[in-house]
Amino acid sequence: MQSQPEFQSPPPVSPAHRSDKGVPLYGAEFAAAPDAFYEHLRQYGPAAPVELAPGVDAALVTDYAAALHVLQNPDAFARDSRRWRALSEGRVPEDSPVLPMMMYRPNSMFSDGAEHLRLRQAVTESLARVDTHRLSRHVERVSSYLISQFSNRGKVDLVTDYAQLVPLLVFNDLFGCPAEIGDRLVFGISSLFDGVDAEKANEVLTEALLELLALKRAKPGDDITSWLMQHEARLSDEEMIHQLVLLIGAGTEPMQNVIANSLRVLLSDEKYAGGQYAAGLLVEDAINDVLWNSPPIANYAVHYPLYDVDLSGAKLDAGDPVLISFAAANTDPSLSASRQTLSKRAHLAWGAGPHACPAKDPALLISVLAIEKLLNTLPDIELGVAADSLTWRPGPFHRALNALPARFTPVRKESRPAGAAYATSGRTTGYPPVQEHQGRPGKGSWWSGFLTWWKV
Repeated sequence: MQSQPEFQSPPPVSPAHRSDKGVPLYGAEFAAAPDAFYEHLRQYGPAAPVELAPGVDAALVTDYAAALHVLQNPDAFARDSRRWRALSEGRVPEDSPVLPMMMYRPNSMFSDGAEHLRLRQAVTESLARVDTHRLSRHVERVSSYLISQFSNRGKVDLVTDYAQLVPLLVFNDLFGCPAEIGDRLVFGISSLFDGVDAEKANEVLTEALLELLALKRAKPGDDITSWLMQHEARLSDEEMIHQLVLLIGAGTEPMQNVIANSLRVLLSDEKYAGGQYAAGLLVEDAINDVLWNSPPIANYAVHYPLYDVDLSGAKLDAGDPVLISFAAANTDPSLSASRQTLSKRAHLAWGAGPHACPAKDPALLISVLAIEKLLNTLPDIELGVAADSLTWRPGPFHRALNALPARFTPVRKESRPAGAAYATSGRTTGYPPVQEHQGRPGKGSWWSGFLTWWKV
């Protein structure tokens, strides 16, 4: 096989530390203490053997310079997962939980070369048409609506009741979703992330997107769906669905983790939550802290070497998955201790190279506005449990809290105008919406509930 010239970076600590057995990146142990795992993995050099799920092996790049090298060299490292040798040879379990995040889809994330450029331009140029003033107004409305659903209770889970829902409802507006289609998008994406009946969730999501495409083809609007459809790339219906799923998935899961993880920092770290310097620190500082030290997508950006590569002593075989550990690279001991203050943009949380996140600016805007709205509306909000008792969702790819309980002084709900009632199981109430569960809407009614709330 062709071999690439060796990339210069610090050599491995010692060959004695090497092992052919991959370190598992799933389960409660990794979720509870990922930094300890990354420290151990650095003993292998710039890339280490890991197991993403039972029977799914990969190399994880933990070195900052090596990560940049992989991300910025598409001539040596491809993203098209049809190059995955073990999968094509039938050595990956068909029911593996990591397959949905790694299998090929005809979107910009899993494409290379001219095809990648065509699909990415359609996405980036459509996103560029989003008006930031309109986006800001909608984030304000969505945040107000969600807060109104729990503000009279005096307690809330900021993950399930807020962070998960803000990006979903904002994206529904950006995609131009009517109520019923938007409800099904929220249900489908939420169920996929929750791991609940993935087959049914995918079916609901696909049907909803097909209906959305038919609607926008008949009646285009001022929205991303219509702009993608009208783009000169001339996307097929299949490509349209996969670009939209990519935008929803890549926009909601990372963003909900940015919001939740930043709120955790703001409510638990003394330098934000009451220390002598707290007044000078802003929401942006907490988000920057999270992007450096607890990035929402910890390990991803799967690459496949086009030929056998020697990455400064780490042997990477052609066709074997190579993942970037954004979390480990950002905390690489070789980086300056002052890295966060010297450059807020030097972290790798948004990726780098031709596949860098195309939506980081709107994602940051949404996150900042949602957090500020919550803290301004509920100024005495605090953690409802000890910070060290919080737990994290298992999984190799994300850094996501299971829950973020908080408490605050209950806020009395404002009276609604006459006629602002909502039908819920045959009874009339002052607040939305259908499919209530313990005072909050069900997954299948958040978007229609918001639309009705906003009209009154």
